[in-house]
Amino acid sequence: MMDMEKFGTALAEYKKKFAGDIWPGERYKWEAVKCFRDNWDEDADNFGEMLDRALDKAGNLLTAGNYYAKKMIVTFAKVAGDETREMFRKLFDESADVYERIANFKSASDRMLEKYGNGASNHYQDEHAISVYLWLRYPDKYYIYKLRIVRDASEYLGGGYTFRKGAYSDNLRNFYAFYDEICAELKKDAELKNILAACLDEECYDDPELRTLTADFAFFISNNFSAAAKNFPPEDCRGPVLSGTEPENARREERRYWFFRAAPKVWDISGMAVGEILEYPYDGGADLPEEGDMAIGYETSPLCQVSAIMRVRGGSDGKVLLQKIEGLPSPVGTELLKERPELAGLEYFPGLSKLTKSEYEALMNTVRSENPVPVHKVNPRYDKEQFLSEVYMDGDRYERLKAILTRKKNVILQGAPGVGKTFAAKRLAYSIMGEEDDSRIEFVQFHQNYSYEDFIMGYKPSGNGFELRYGVFCRFCRKAANSPDKDFFFIIDEINRGNISKIFGELMMLIEVDYRDKKASLAYGGLEFSVPERLHIIGMMNTADRSLAMIDYALRRRFSFFEMEPGFDSEGFRRYQESLGNKSFDNLIERVKELNEEIAGDRSLGRGFCIGHSYFCGIEECTGERLLDIVDFDILPMLGEYWFDDPDKVKKWEDILRGAVK
Repeated sequence: MMDMEKFGTALAEYKKKFAGDIWPGERYKWEAVKCFRDNWDEDADNFGEMLDRALDKAGNLLTAGNYYAKKMIVTFAKVAGDETREMFRKLFDESADVYERIANFKSASDRMLEKYGNGASNHYQDEHAISVYLWLRYPDKYYIYKLRIVRDASEYLGGGYTFRKGAYSDNLRNFYAFYDEICAELKKDAELKNILAACLDEECYDDPELRTLTADFAFFISNNFSAAAKNFPPEDCRGPVLSGTEPENARREERRYWFFRAAPKVWDISGMAVGEILEYPYDGGADLPEEGDMAIGYETSPLCQVSAIMRVRGGSDGKVLLQKIEGLPSPVGTELLKERPELAGLEYFPGLSKLTKSEYEALMNTVRSENPVPVHKVNPRYDKEQFLSEVYMDGDRYERLKAILTRKKNVILQGAPGVGKTFAAKRLAYSIMGEEDDSRIEFVQFHQNYSYEDFIMGYKPSGNGFELRYGVFCRFCRKAANSPDKDFFFIIDEINRGNISKIFGELMMLIEVDYRDKKASLAYGGLEFSVPERLHIIGMMNTADRSLAMIDYALRRRFSFFEMEPGFDSEGFRRYQESLGNKSFDNLIERVKELNEEIAGDRSLGRGFCIGHSYFCGIEECTGERLLDIVDFDILPMLGEYWFDDPDKVKKWEDILRGAVK
């Protein structure tokens, strides 16, 4: 029997930390199951491509450091699709004994390595990898197996199970029995179920049998309550850790800390994706970083800033594997570090050096003052129907706009004031993301004094001198690069008010769809930079402001231009109009439509000067006074500018519009 007092202690801590600390780094497990279920097709014509898609979210479970289980099995599937298909068919045949199926899959992998390994020495299809395949296929029955984790959990919780290196069959049988016991106890806890349910969204598997949660709970015990973890300090940050991929000899009495100072022209750690691993040549002799050590990622001159939190994922003489587990939206400059007396001994030239625990804590406190621990929250869902109900655009035009932005990556919404350009831009981003995630949207407004240094990079005052700093666009690109599997949106209001060539500089080329993810050297410091493939740029341009110059032709070639029109005839606006049930409102809208026809037919104006629908949106109490305010203070001043040389026409429409409000 398990020690239920220890079980309760671990479970209480797990529940306390789950939503804020654990879930952001571990939700990928639930996403991995959904991805596999959405893509798995045993009869797919191209089995290799299908398998690659199905395993896309498993990332850290099948790929880590010197562990390449996914890469090898996908390679086999692409060169020998039918043979690999048969391997999985037999593995997933629930009529046969599971332990025999695992052994047969390993044996088949040995044969595949010999035939198709092309000189590789390992296929990496061990019990852990095979347990992951079984769990992905049957998540209501199987768990993720890793000897170190299950052994740690067993040593802490008790239960009489033994796990020995090399005793594969016995270990697996004890593993499933032990995890079944844990799972049965977790199912009794209604609070835990509610915590998990609150975190899950449509991108996650719902885990009704709590098998995935059970494996994650055991991993939590291994990292926090086992003999190997008892001297570890609390986690300073969470990220997509390499769950279950640590080598069996990864036990140590204490964790150590390192300061990785990367020359940005060699190691672009701010541009690395979270979860990505770099191989750093390091000859530290016996003093070599070990699996699980933490590292602070610092970029040396000309940037001089802490930009990432990293974890050591292994290594040997001559190299260290460093995994980025968190990117910092607000990098911490050297001047801020030098204000801390505990950090007086830090060196800032390229290299890797050990930190004391107090130095590491001082660094993390400084980092967290500028970058609070990221907390995952479940964002409200957002889809096409919600977009159309709010933006007042017909469905066909929405689909065209979405297709243009997806294909070209850059689009400018142009139109007269009041057609809802800014309102539509943000909701267009929501609809493509599928959720209201403002953390993946950046909004700026151009003006005559906006510069390259504000947008891309430049020297900014710092202490008694100046430091090179990324501008808002470059910072956002770095943020997007940290999550290459997600869409990001950079929205520019009044894009034609700025000096486009001056602001964009050499990035004019990099924003083109064909040059995404390709690097070019920036004007400052000669640093290499690229614009992520899934970063979209949405600009807004007022076509009725005659004081502005035409848009730069170089930029025009790189953007598609989408005309935003008044949405009075859209289904969404008609529903809104009906909900008001006001005859004066109805009369006024009909007169505005007639006014727009005259504006569109005026050779000196045209459709780009029509009156937009947004002037009439958001009315909760529709009174004659409110409608007259719109006419007198929004529409008539605009008409006075349009027809400044024809006051009789302005007076005519003043009488018509005011007369519509009775």
